[in-house]
Amino acid sequence: MASQDEQLLSALSRRNWIILAGYVLVSLLWRSVPVTLGVLSGGLLVILGYYWRYNALCRLLGEPSQFAAKSFQFGYFVRLAALGSALFLLIVKAQVDLIALAVGLSVVLLNVLGTTIKRLFDQGGSNKS
Repeated sequence: MASQDEQLLSALSRRNWIILAGYVLVSLLWRSVPVTLGVLSGGLLVILGYYWRYNALCRLLGEPSQFAAKSFQFGYFVRLAALGSALFLLIVKAQVDLIALAVGLSVVLLNVLGTTIKRLFDQGGSNKS
């Protein structure tokens, strides 16, 4: 079961980069630096947050203790502050396109949603025999 979980996580990680690359290629059609920068920076930000959260959860589950739980809670607020600061800088200083930024931020969401739907249909098909 652990190898299936690891395969799922590596597949999710790989698809995050594929989806981001597709988004960036489509954003190039607009021929606008703020649009492409918004998609790219939003995608990189959400993928970085995904890895950060994954590593924090691995540490928490690998060593379950009261200190690990408190550390995870503190790390949650640090990640939230870092994400908020990065978004602020991207919007105010870099002046990226807001819609493009939202599209970039949806990379992981789209990946998890698609994977969930695919797995639901795969399970439904195997139960009918």
